[in-house]
Amino acid sequence: MLSFSLIEALLGRRSRRFFMGAEIPDGVFAYKSRYKPMPLSELEKLLIVAACGGNTSWHYMIYRADRYAPRLANYAGAAGGRIFPSAAGFHTSMTFFTDDEGVYVLDARDAPAFAKRREDGSLDIEEILKALNRRIKKLRDKRLGMPPEIPYTEAHNTWGVNHPGTLLVIPVGDLSQHLILNLCYMLQNGLVLYDDINKRSVPGIERFKNIVDVDNTWPLTFIEQWSMTEVTVELSTSCYAGNLMLQAMGLGGWMFNGLDAFSVLGASGNPDVPGLGFRYDINERWPYPNPTGIEGIMEGFCPPHYSNMYDAVEAVHRRKFGPGGAVSSRHSGSMERFPKGTLGSRSTQPGIQGMRSFAGTVYL
Repeated sequence: MLSFSLIEALLGRRSRRFFMGAEIPDGVFAYKSRYKPMPLSELEKLLIVAACGGNTSWHYMIYRADRYAPRLANYAGAAGGRIFPSAAGFHTSMTFFTDDEGVYVLDARDAPAFAKRREDGSLDIEEILKALNRRIKKLRDKRLGMPPEIPYTEAHNTWGVNHPGTLLVIPVGDLSQHLILNLCYMLQNGLVLYDDINKRSVPGIERFKNIVDVDNTWPLTFIEQWSMTEVTVELSTSCYAGNLMLQAMGLGGWMFNGLDAFSVLGASGNPDVPGLGFRYDINERWPYPNPTGIEGIMEGFCPPHYSNMYDAVEAVHRRKFGPGGAVSSRHSGSMERFPKGTLGSRSTQPGIQGMRSFAGTVYL
């Protein structure tokens, strides 16, 4: 695995789907394995989860922007780098996974460096896996509560997904937090929001004309779509990294989204199909249920997990600028590489009105 060529992983990437214990019951590919299901070893499982959601030590942030030069731009939500990229270092996603033994979550979005880099810049994979293992929490025994059948699983995946012996990795992003971070990013770059749905400026925005051009706007619907796209890229590249790891390890598997996202999160509406167990709300005005988080595990930065959106914005501010935050003088991480006084200044962000939060999903 360690000597496997990146070029070979890229050019040899295939969805190798059939596994021990599997059965395709009908059609031209009808076949039944003569073996019993063989789950992945603990090491194999950790390597795949590390590829999907692991930590790559401290990141270098974004060194320069015109409004910050020559200081660091303070866009980032976290100071620890991760295997996959995230828009401006926001990193709002967490990695859930399930196998025969239970349902788990890896929370590494605000983790410090898993390992210190050697003199040559390399990292010790064993040290990384040990640190990763310490940040995995078991949520419940037994496999994810979602049967491999229609309507919870797409018809073409019912034979092989979430069956005995399989590992299913599910990155979940907090779109509400990502949108708040994008609003901060806009303000930090001289942009403010315009409510193009109600055809009006944000009430009270003129109070901030001393720090920003209140006429330099982005439409609300645009920034919502932009944020959804950025979260999707974060989750997709997480799965793609895991898929490349499968190639290097010689394992079967594939990257896909052939599951009902609401059922996976826990909003199937069927008590026998609990999924990950996210809290969700419904409203006659909404076409779909709105999953927002799991209490104490992954809570969306929006009501009902915060009393109002002002508190949610303050929580994002603490994540960025508070102790252990990406832009904090009280962090034992990448900030120590730079002289004191070179960080972007702390600023108070205005409150915003409530928005929906949807935890997006992409599957490996």
